Amino acid sequence: MAKVAEPGKSPGEGAVAAHRSVLFVACFAALVATSFAFIIRILCMDAWQVGFGLSETQKGEIFGAGMWPFGLSIVLFSLVIDKIGYGKSMIFAFACHALSALLLITAKDYWWLYAGSILNGLAAGTVEAVINPAIASAYPKQKTKMLTILHAGWPAGMVFAGIPILLIDMTWQVKVAIIFIPVVIYGLLLLKAKFPVSERVVAGVSYREMLAEPGAIGCLIVVYMICMELNRVFRLENLTQNGSITDLLPSLPFTIAIVVITLAYFAYTRSLGRPMYILLLFVMILLATTELGIDSWVSDLMKKPMGELGLPGGLLLVYMQIIMMVLRFCIGPIERALKPLGVLFSCAVLAAIGLFFLSQAAGVTILIAATVYGIGKTFFWPVTLGLCAERFPRGGALTLNAVSGCGMLGVGILGSQLLGYWQDTNIDRKLLASNKEAHARLMAGEEKRSVFGHYKSLDQRKVNEISDKLALFAKREGADEAKLTQDPMYQTLVRNAYDHLVRKAGDVEEKSFDAMNKALADAGAFITKDEQAVVAKDQALLDEVITNSKRSVMGRVATLPAIMAACYLGLILYFMSKGGYKAIDLMAEKGGH
Repeated sequence: MAKVAEPGKSPGEGAVAAHRSVLFVACFAALVATSFAFIIRILCMDAWQVGFGLSETQKGEIFGAGMWPFGLSIVLFSLVIDKIGYGKSMIFAFACHALSALLLITAKDYWWLYAGSILNGLAAGTVEAVINPAIASAYPKQKTKMLTILHAGWPAGMVFAGIPILLIDMTWQVKVAIIFIPVVIYGLLLLKAKFPVSERVVAGVSYREMLAEPGAIGCLIVVYMICMELNRVFRLENLTQNGSITDLLPSLPFTIAIVVITLAYFAYTRSLGRPMYILLLFVMILLATTELGIDSWVSDLMKKPMGELGLPGGLLLVYMQIIMMVLRFCIGPIERALKPLGVLFSCAVLAAIGLFFLSQAAGVTILIAATVYGIGKTFFWPVTLGLCAERFPRGGALTLNAVSGCGMLGVGILGSQLLGYWQDTNIDRKLLASNKEAHARLMAGEEKRSVFGHYKSLDQRKVNEISDKLALFAKREGADEAKLTQDPMYQTLVRNAYDHLVRKAGDVEEKSFDAMNKALADAGAFITKDEQAVVAKDQALLDEVITNSKRSVMGRVATLPAIMAACYLGLILYFMSKGGYKAIDLMAEKGGH
């Protein structure tokens, strides 16, 4: 079992100093395992859809089941991790990782996949809740450097799992089993690893003082994110849906919970929070949206030019992960020269430039713009963690992990809404300019409202009708009807098309394959070759408009890292006025008392 260093010894001294390399490798392997599980679930999703007859909605639910437990567990574990201990928490993460993989490999239906994904999310959040404060405490003089190198484990996992899965033909069960490689490695290393006592605990900082660092405002932000995510998971309606600011509040019970918890937090801590930390929480939402929100868009833009090079489009993401992995290992001299805020400012500028040129580039030149963007976002996440560890050590695991949780939850709650609004308004304008008749036919008639403004969106039922008819035609053309009905891929297409085109709202009755197939035939979903040519033109128009819209939105997304750069520059100037940036050393403060 993982051991804990004796209390009273400063992090990095005694037994911890002798064994911290083992500790670091164990934490690195745990993050690699988390990354393996993330990318493998994504790459297995299509196979699961065919094998288990999943609808698109169910695919989204399974993916989401691996995300929301992460945001919850990383924050909640941070509140109690010093009581539970790093070692016991990592044993819990190991058990969740192993059980998740077993459930996925032996899955019988949707619920096995869903349960396995929840366990995977819990494992990921627990790993992050442990490794960040553990490494910050083990390397008190090199927090930013070692946290950044540690987080090279995320892109490393994407690369080492992604390349063989993309290039080697294997069953999805074998793909999932690959997760056991890093899981077993970090499990064995845990037997030898000695975790440090938290820097906060060693310095004698009380629990109340820890909570006072983020304060009531920090509590409000994080609890709001958690309640909004739970509101989504339980499919509850927001407080209002009228385009006002209250649309951003969850259902009444969760809104009351936010108010009560925040007031109780303030009554206990008597602190509103550190202004710089509150600023970093807000900036983290922009950061996460910039880093995570548009990865799939970049891949979509690169499909055609990558195809011209004879390469699968998915390799672009692997290429960008290689950039991140290599550069994160090289953080030492960069951080010494620029300090954390200088690194973040430079990255924000590069990301803004890369996104702007992605909105203008075409063909293979998109690869150059994507490279600049990839370099720009390389240090965002880990250096922000390093900055929090250096400036808010009194907050211990809480200030370190709450910023990660805020980013992960914020990109889904706020960032995705903003990106969606920009995308919808761009599609509306571009489709109207390209083809007025198609615009009138394919856009939803009713104008919608959001906190970002009024907009019109594509009629998703009509969009699904186009893609479903083409997919069914491609599968049915020239095929033997008897053999076709036994094809799992065709059965999945029929099931999805039935849900999109025939099933009415509120209808949850299970239908037989024959009944769904007949209903689609009656609805005119099985088109002729002449009809296919007409429908294909609509699909080509939509593909062009949506792709060009994503390219245009990239230019608007560039404003997010530009705002981040302005915030970082403001902090740099602030510290210059105070004599320069310095990390806070709790042990030095303790010795000076």
